[in-house]
Amino acid sequence: MWITLNICLYLSFYYNSAFFISAFNSDSCQSQGHFKLNGMYQDGNVIIGGLFEIQHLKVFPELSFRMKPEQPKCEEFYMSSFQQAQTMVFAIDEINKNPKLLPNITLGYHLYDNCLKLVVAFRAATTLISGTEETFSNLNCTGSPPVIAIVGDPGSTHSIAVSSVLGLFRVPMISYYATCSCLSDRKKYPSFFRTIPSDAFQVRAMVQILKYFGWTWVGVLYSDDDYGIYAAQSFQQEMQRFGGCVAFSEIIPYDNHRDIQRIVTVIKASTARVVVAFSTDLLPLMDELLLQNVTGRQWIASEGTLGIAIRRGEIKGLHEFLLRLHPDSDPRNHLVRIFWENMFGCKFENGSKDGEKICTVQEDLNSTVNEYNDVSELRASYNVYKAVYALAHALHDLMQCEQGRGPFSDNSCADITNLQPWQMVHYIQKVNFTTGFGDHVSFDENGDALAIYDVMNWHPSSVGSIVVRTVGVVNEGAATGKVLTLVEDAIYWNFETRKPPRSVCSESCPTGTRRATRKGLPVCCFDCLPCADGEISNTSGECTVCPNEFWSSPEKNRCIPKAVEFLSYGDPLGISLTTASLLGSCFCALVMVIFTHHRNTPVVRANNSELSFLLLLSLKLCFLCVLLFIGRPQLWTCQLRHAMFGISFVLCVSSILVKTMVVIAVFKSSRPEGKSAMKWFGAAQQRGTVVVLTAVQVVICAVWLSTASPTPHKNILYIRSKIVYECAIGSVTGFAILLGYIGLLAAVSFLLAFLARNLPDNFNEAKFITFSMLIFCAVWIAFIPAYVSSPGKYAVAVEIFAILASSFGLLGAIFAPKCYIIILHPERNTKKAIMGRTGKNK
Repeated sequence: MWITLNICLYLSFYYNSAFFISAFNSDSCQSQGHFKLNGMYQDGNVIIGGLFEIQHLKVFPELSFRMKPEQPKCEEFYMSSFQQAQTMVFAIDEINKNPKLLPNITLGYHLYDNCLKLVVAFRAATTLISGTEETFSNLNCTGSPPVIAIVGDPGSTHSIAVSSVLGLFRVPMISYYATCSCLSDRKKYPSFFRTIPSDAFQVRAMVQILKYFGWTWVGVLYSDDDYGIYAAQSFQQEMQRFGGCVAFSEIIPYDNHRDIQRIVTVIKASTARVVVAFSTDLLPLMDELLLQNVTGRQWIASEGTLGIAIRRGEIKGLHEFLLRLHPDSDPRNHLVRIFWENMFGCKFENGSKDGEKICTVQEDLNSTVNEYNDVSELRASYNVYKAVYALAHALHDLMQCEQGRGPFSDNSCADITNLQPWQMVHYIQKVNFTTGFGDHVSFDENGDALAIYDVMNWHPSSVGSIVVRTVGVVNEGAATGKVLTLVEDAIYWNFETRKPPRSVCSESCPTGTRRATRKGLPVCCFDCLPCADGEISNTSGECTVCPNEFWSSPEKNRCIPKAVEFLSYGDPLGISLTTASLLGSCFCALVMVIFTHHRNTPVVRANNSELSFLLLLSLKLCFLCVLLFIGRPQLWTCQLRHAMFGISFVLCVSSILVKTMVVIAVFKSSRPEGKSAMKWFGAAQQRGTVVVLTAVQVVICAVWLSTASPTPHKNILYIRSKIVYECAIGSVTGFAILLGYIGLLAAVSFLLAFLARNLPDNFNEAKFITFSMLIFCAVWIAFIPAYVSSPGKYAVAVEIFAILASSFGLLGAIFAPKCYIIILHPERNTKKAIMGRTGKNK
């Protein structure tokens, strides 16, 4: 912006000094000079200014500030740019002939050539807003400005400089080709509008194409100007949002061949197969690429091999209007005379040299075919057309204002005879109309037009030339919501496969894997690692955890219901434990049959047959309660399994306890000092003791079940890949009291039996009880750590095993010796044999 500041200082000094010097001498200001500018003019009630890049100023005269600067001379006439200027003239002429739009108002124009130089553009803009009058007598600065608005400048850099000054006075400026996204800043450029989408939209459109074809690894080249720098910055930001990466980013030099060679080396070394370019001049780079035979790259650029171009339009009657142009004698229309000389290679008499062809004005434009009269690809010209009509519609809306209902202070309306630029800005912001081609024209809050682009593609022709064809549309305002529409079959791919290339740093991770970024590289460069167990991935490259009741499939591409694990009757372990349970129950039944059949024998009678039958019944219940632990847990089985287990074992252990106490009482009653001991352990007392001891366990179970009942529970903590279906005990305290009560009875029984182990008898019942309780206590002491460390269904199996082992231990230790005598040695099943040892001892 230092250039802009220098120009402003120079222009201010040049103009102000001239006006002030004259103001001291009279009541009016006398202009001391004018910039020499090439332009076109037409008078009207309201004047619209225009800035166009028609010629090229290669060398600008030096500004020494010690003498009046020389007038610059522009060269290299651009026919396409002159067509754009003539399109503005055509639009104004068409509006003036339209009785419905701006009736009773004649539009005029002042158009200038900026010669592709900022200094000339600034001079032209200053001339437009200050006027060209020789004298100026209204020192109060009232009335309308010389122009109500300016169409142009086409360059972003020029527009930034000019609009920053015009914005101070709120003079509206509508550019038809300046795309820098920085111009959308309303604080810096409050009166700037444009009919071409900004680079931000252009970048988004390009990213849409990249996204469509899955190109996530691309190179970026951009010119060293406002357009290229801002576009490249915006592109990299959009690529990050899209998930793509930039493989390299290089500035295209204007005239440094060594840098161009270096860029070509970077392109060749990169694995990116797609290169995005933001530049208006790629010819030096293309020449070097051709020289080094660099192929296999897809180029994405504005109006490039595959890229976007501003919207093509059709303007009815423009072609005929262009062909009707003729130079006139008005010296202000000097630009038309320059055009005529370049079109027909002649010179007008006042400027011709010896031997040069003299222009006769009889030359026929119909005989020429070039960019000037080619209206097949109206893009920039179409934007000029829309800009002029936007101003006309804004002015029309301004004139339709009803006094007292206006948008300004005190509901006032603008006065066409004293029109202020800021009032035009208000109405331009609200413009909303449709062109004859069917395109909607309006501006957003930043002064940007609706983003719509044509997707272009280069096709080789039969004669070896290049034909540019439209293969799609990018329309951010599409009613369908589909921003990008492509006819993919119409795209020409200049590759051997005739298919779009792959341009990725790393191929997408297959399902079941996740992306792991490589250290020091962009996020698009990654390795694929398998997802952890319980996680899946599809095409996103990220692993997601399955819900609680689901697990990853073997391929880890979908979540499947977890396998439900419980100890079932069909499981080999379940079959084994069920078989053992039924065998134990059958053994109890067999012993009961044997004891019933030999109930009158001394062995059965000597061991309190009633308690023996009660003990066998309780052992049978212990064996059968195992069946409640097998199978899918249900509410009733969960409640019943521990209750039946606890009551059965208390009944069993209490029977053994009473049996031990009876043995001790019988021994004591055989001595003179203990003859009265047996009366306290009669049959009624024995039954009562067993009932009372068992009733305590029944109360414990009842309280437990009524307060915190065991329930079926899906446990996902034991094994992450499975759901362990188990019975939650509900209350740990209740379960602990149940086991503790059984342990207490077992400990008392063991202690009494151990103390009575040496009682004199040929068949010592206390020894067998001691051994059986030793087995019982050992099993249940070992059960605790085994149960805690066993996962899932194996914890249930450990509990079942403890029940079976302790039950078989009691059954074998207490009843096996008796059955052995009854069945195999009936000769020992006599009172004499049982009491024989006692007699000897005496």
